[in-house]
Amino acid sequence: MPTTAASTAAATRTRTLAVPGATLHFQVAGRGPVLLLSQSGEGDADRTVDLVPHLTDTFTVVTYDRRGLSRSTLDDPAGPVTMAEHADDVARLLAEVTDGPALMAGFSMGAAIGLQAVARHPGLLSTLIAHEPVMPNLLAGADRAEHLAELTAIQDVHATGGLQAAFPAIARHLGIDPSHDETEDGLTPQPLTPRRRANFGFFIGTEFTAVTTDALDPAGPVRAAAQSGTRIIAATGRTTRPTVHTYRCALALAARMGTEPVEFPGGHNGNTAFPRATAQTLKALLGR
Repeated sequence: MPTTAASTAAATRTRTLAVPGATLHFQVAGRGPVLLLSQSGEGDADRTVDLVPHLTDTFTVVTYDRRGLSRSTLDDPAGPVTMAEHADDVARLLAEVTDGPALMAGFSMGAAIGLQAVARHPGLLSTLIAHEPVMPNLLAGADRAEHLAELTAIQDVHATGGLQAAFPAIARHLGIDPSHDETEDGLTPQPLTPRRRANFGFFIGTEFTAVTTDALDPAGPVRAAAQSGTRIIAATGRTTRPTVHTYRCALALAARMGTEPVEFPGGHNGNTAFPRATAQTLKALLGR
C-alpha cells in the first residue's frame, strides 16, 4: 500500500524535550537513517506535512517547532532567541533520537541553523543540505550590508503596519509572486490561522534579530565540516531569482567550499510547493 499523508500521520511519534529556556515539540516518523528537516520562516513541524510521507520509506524523519513557534514554548516569551540556541536545540533533539551523525536538510532559516550547528557541534551531522540560507555573513561588503538592511526594513514595516504590510516586503525579498508561483497538485491547505500569524510575528520580530546580530564567522562551518568529515551541500531553488539575497548566500557558501550549488525544484519555498519532487532530490543527494 502506498504511503499517504494520513497513514504517515498515524505512525508519527510526537514528543517533547525540555532544553535550557524552552520546551521543544518534535515529531518522528519512518525508518532508516535519521533525517532532520528544519523549516524556513514561520514553518513548524506541520509545514512539512506533504513532504514527510515521501521520505519515510527511506529515512527516520524528524521535524520540529523551533523554540518560540507553535508548541515549542519559551520559558520567557518576551526574551531574545539566538542562532546559537537554535543550533544547540538541534544537537539536543538529535541526541534524543540517534547515537551517530545524522542527516539534515535546512531551508532558509533552517539552513542557517544547520550551518551554525556544524560549527558549534562538529561531527553532529554527516551531511547538511543548506538551501538558500538566510545568513548575511556569507556575503561580503555591500551585499552583506544590503541583506542586513533588507531584513531590518521588513522588521520596521511589520512594527508599524503588521503582517499585512510585511507580507509584500517579504515576497519582494524572496522573489515570490503568489499569483504566478506554480505548485504540485493536491497540496494540504495551509490557511493563515492565528497560530501561523503568531509564528510569522515571532519570526519577523524576534528571529530576524537573531539573524542580523549573529556573529558566526562564515568560515567556521566550512572549517568544522572539513575537520569532522561533514558534507555540506549548498542548494538553490531552480526558479529563485539570482538577485535574491538568500540565493546569493547559497552561491557564496558553495564558493567557500569550492563546489557548485545543487538545484532543487521551485523557488525559495520549493520544498513546500513541490514536496514530491523535493523528496526525490533529497533521496538522490543523500543516497550518494
